[in-house]
Amino acid sequence: MERWDAVVVGAGVAGLVAARELVLAGVRTLVLDGRDAPGGAVRGHDVGGLRLDAGAESFATRGGTVTGYLAELGLGDRVCAPSGLGAWVHLRSGDGPLPRTGLLGIPSQPGAADVRRTLGVLGSARASLDLVLPRRVGASATSLGGLVRARMGRRVLDRLVWPVVGGVHAAAPDDIAIDAAAPGLTAARAHSRGSLARAVRTIRAAAPAGSAVAGLEGGVHGLVDALVAAIAPAGEIRLSTRVERIAREDGHLVVSTASGQVAAGRVVLAAPAPDLLTGLVGPLPAAPDDGAAVTLVTLVLDAPALDAAPRGTGVLVGHDARDVRAKALTHATAKWPWLATAAGPGRHVVRLSYGRAGDGRAGDGRAPDAATALADASTLLATPLTPDQLVAHAVVRWTQALPRPSAAHRAWVAAARAALADRPDVAVVGAWVAGNGLAAVIPDARAAVADR
Repeated sequence: MERWDAVVVGAGVAGLVAARELVLAGVRTLVLDGRDAPGGAVRGHDVGGLRLDAGAESFATRGGTVTGYLAELGLGDRVCAPSGLGAWVHLRSGDGPLPRTGLLGIPSQPGAADVRRTLGVLGSARASLDLVLPRRVGASATSLGGLVRARMGRRVLDRLVWPVVGGVHAAAPDDIAIDAAAPGLTAARAHSRGSLARAVRTIRAAAPAGSAVAGLEGGVHGLVDALVAAIAPAGEIRLSTRVERIAREDGHLVVSTASGQVAAGRVVLAAPAPDLLTGLVGPLPAAPDDGAAVTLVTLVLDAPALDAAPRGTGVLVGHDARDVRAKALTHATAKWPWLATAAGPGRHVVRLSYGRAGDGRAGDGRAPDAATALADASTLLATPLTPDQLVAHAVVRWTQALPRPSAAHRAWVAAARAALADRPDVAVVGAWVAGNGLAAVIPDARAAVADR
């Protein structure tokens, strides 16, 4: 039987980060993944002569965690900020800007002009009551949706928070625990007399100056390339190799694939595969959230009319909008100056995202394609776009990439971690246990391996 010091199951970013840590510690490490390329939801692809992100195209800057890690990998000089044009929401009541000083759509200044434009005068006035309502209002809420509804009213929830949370987490605000969606919000409210607006101001004031998100010149998939290179000296990555079983046999961990078995001194489970975990630790309560299946359609367009960035960096879609099937649109060449330069004058990259839990916009049941995306882009960008302007397109489907951080899911994660507490040779990492986004996944993967 082939033997390795460590086997990492899953070559997404979490698995690659864990493998790099092991290699740096002198541990011979094998990474196994069923896909045909590493990187998971952070891989890249070629569309219309441009190298683009096939999944994540930005990361949260909170805490400086991701930026610091990129610097470790020699990518610090490629970190870049978005253009700062701002984003919009598309609603049945009409389009409007997202608050520039908000958090997940929650405005820090409920009476600001951009908030009034989207909420209307009455909605803005209701949201402003948050500043004077007693601390007890919303104190019993457990979900982000319940808290926003109680403190700021339904218009803030439906017109601002729903589009953002639906786009980021592919879930409804009522299905997400407060601190899972907005870490630190509960603590900030405790020091803000219960006010949501004041709490958001506190969180934003504590954040580093600049944008709440950043990217990499050339694309965030550059992180994957750097990790693969860092693993090569003392490790190996095998693709198209699906792990079927992990078991403990005669005091050893044995990883079984269709092509054979591998004995491992330790195993890091980075793929969202709860069945592999229960095979090691026994039954766990309930099950983790499967997450929504998300389809991304990237369009490369010859469309000089988009030079004016009519909807800034992109559009998030409210759950009440029925004239499009997309949940979000990113105008990538308006968001990232480096990409606008690479694309050239008049050429634009637009990416549309489809799929979220409980989404009623099922259309005719067909998977989104270039024609669907082109029609949706015309509506969301308020600019007619025709098939003859389409240079190239790509459709990528991600499954289990965005687990909803609900209370039930968090309870399962806690039970899984507790079951592994006395098993130092097994660790679990990845968005399915750490939460969505590189700012959550990278430090969790590093800590999980260091603890072992």
